[in-house]
Amino acid sequence: MPDIDLDSLSLKELKALQAQVVRAIATYEDRRKKDALSELEEKARELGFTLAELTGITVPRKRAPAEAKYANPANPADTWSGRGRKPRWFEEAMKVGKSADDLRVQL
Repeated sequence: MPDIDLDSLSLKELKALQAQVVRAIATYEDRRKKDALSELEEKARELGFTLAELTGITVPRKRAPAEAKYANPANPADTWSGRGRKPRWFEEAMKVGKSADDLRVQL
C-alpha cells in the first residue's frame, strides 16, 4: 500500500479520500463473494457441471423491463409502466379530470 502524506492534502482531497475508503469498505465483502463465486463456477465447469447443478439451486431468471403504458402529456419521454408507485404527473392528471386512457401510450 502506498504511503500517503495526509498532512499535504487539502480538506477537499481528504474528504474525497474518505469517500473512497467508505465505498471500498462497503463493497469489500461483495467483491470477495463475487471472487469466491467465480472460483467455484470455474471449478464446477472444469468438472463438467454448472454450479446450479451441484448445489441444486436454480438461478432466478431476470425479468425484462415492463413496457411503458402511460406517458406524461407535458413530456412524452416521461413514461410509466403501470407497475409500482404512481408518478406525480399521473396523479396530478387524475386530479384535473383526465382518465388513465387519456394518458395511454399511443402505439
